[in-house]
Amino acid sequence: MLKKTLLVLLVLFILCGVIGYKFYGYIFNPNITLSSNQQALFIKSKTNLEDLIKQLSDAKILKDTKSFEWVADKMQFKNIKPGKYIIQNNWNNKDLVSLLRSGRQSEVKLTFNNVRTIEELAGAISKIMEADSLAFLDAFLDEELLNEKGLNKATALSLFIPNTYQVYWSQEPEKVVNRLIKEHEKFWNPQRLEQAKALELKPEEVYTLASIVQKETNVNSEKPTIAGVYLNRLKKNILLQADPTVVFAVGDFGIRRVLNKHLEFDSPYNTYMYEGLPPGPIFMPDISSIDAVLKREKHNYLYFCASPDNSGKHQFAKTLTQHNNNANKYRRWLNKQRIYK
Repeated sequence: MLKKTLLVLLVLFILCGVIGYKFYGYIFNPNITLSSNQQALFIKSKTNLEDLIKQLSDAKILKDTKSFEWVADKMQFKNIKPGKYIIQNNWNNKDLVSLLRSGRQSEVKLTFNNVRTIEELAGAISKIMEADSLAFLDAFLDEELLNEKGLNKATALSLFIPNTYQVYWSQEPEKVVNRLIKEHEKFWNPQRLEQAKALELKPEEVYTLASIVQKETNVNSEKPTIAGVYLNRLKKNILLQADPTVVFAVGDFGIRRVLNKHLEFDSPYNTYMYEGLPPGPIFMPDISSIDAVLKREKHNYLYFCASPDNSGKHQFAKTLTQHNNNANKYRRWLNKQRIYK
C-alpha cells in the first residue's frame, strides 16, 4: 500500500514538474523572433488584445501565439497602450508583455521642411505620425489658436520652424501643435524679436519674406544680400517683383522662366501687381533664410538677376539701367539653353 502511494505521489510530482516546466517555458523561453536584433512595433489607438495578437501573428513575430495569450492573461494585460515600441529578438513573453503594459513607447523623429503650404505640412507630418493629414490640418487651422496668435490661414505656416523634433508616434495632433508652438516661441527669442522690430516687421512677416529669399537662391552667402534688396524696396514702396511669388500664384511649380502671361496673373501673391509682402509665406523657409532676413546686408541695391553661368548666383544692381543690362544677358543665356518656359 505504501509503495502504491509513493508511486502515485511520484507520478503526480513528475506530472506537476512537466506542467510547471511547460508554464515556465511559456513565461521565460524566447518567443519573439525577428529578422534583426530589434524592431519597431507600432500599435494603433483603440487596439484590443485580440487585434494585437493578430498583428503579432501576421508579422510572424511570435513563435507560439497560445503561450503569449496565456502569459498576457496571467499578467492581466488588457489595456493596450498605442505607440511605437522597440522590441528585441529572442525576448520571452514576459519581456514583451511587461514593455507593452508599461506603455514605455519610444519617440520618433519628426522632421519637416521643403513644403509650400499648410496642407503639404499636414501631409508630411501624417506620414510620420499615427493621425491622418486631415486631423493635423484641423489642428493647424484651429480658429481659436490662430486668433490667439494673430494669424490666419495664409500665415499659419509661419508657426512652424523647420527642424527635427522628438515626439511620440501616437500623440494627438493638438499636443503635437502645442509642442511645435513652444519650439516656435523658443526660436523667436528676445534677440530675434528685437531684430524683427528693427526692420519694422512682425515675425510672420519676416517668415514670409524669408520664404521668398529661400526660393530665390540656394546660395546661403547670397541670402542676406537678397533680403537687403527686398527690404530696400519695401522701404521705398517699390513693388517687390519677386518671380517666386508669381510662380506660387500661378500654381505651376515647373516654371523655369517667368513670362509676361505669368506676370499678368491676378493674385494677391503676385508681387508684380500688388505692393508689399504677399498675404503669407510661399514656402517653408529654413532657419538660414529667416536669419538672413533678420541680419540682412545693408546696401543700396534695388535689383538682382540670376547670373548667366548656371552657378545659381546673382548679379546685383543699384539702377534700373544696370539691372536691364544684367537681365538681357540672362535672357540671352536662357535662349541659348533653349529654356523658353
